[in-house]
Amino acid sequence: MKRRFTIKFRSEAATKPLTYHLIKDYNLKVNILRALINEGQEGMLLMEVDADPADLEKGLAFMQAEGITIIPVGQQVKLDKERCIHCGACTAVCFSGALQLDRTAWEVTMDSDKCVMCGLCVSACPLKIITVEFK
Repeated sequence: MKRRFTIKFRSEAATKPLTYHLIKDYNLKVNILRALINEGQEGMLLMEVDADPADLEKGLAFMQAEGITIIPVGQQVKLDKERCIHCGACTAVCFSGALQLDRTAWEVTMDSDKCVMCGLCVSACPLKIITVEFK
């Protein structure tokens, strides 16, 4: 099972080998897609995790016990479909293929499983109706 999460942690956790434990102790395959870690401040990671559901739950419980906030990525990208004019400008810059223009219905569609949270769609949208909360 592959899932994506934004991981938020305080500066104290940045010195701990958390990804090591996730891989070694919980059999998780971890792919860090994006990271923002500043010394002495809180940090954020966008990670994709591939694991057996039981191992994934144990690994997530471990991180929560360490005081780490875990946010499923599906909650991170917002496209205001009611205000969208389906111009397709966002799809032109979406190299992951998460945003596509359905040429049958002429509507922008989003596959959040493909999104890597690069933020290019935010600047490409002429109406500024796409937001990405991972900074």
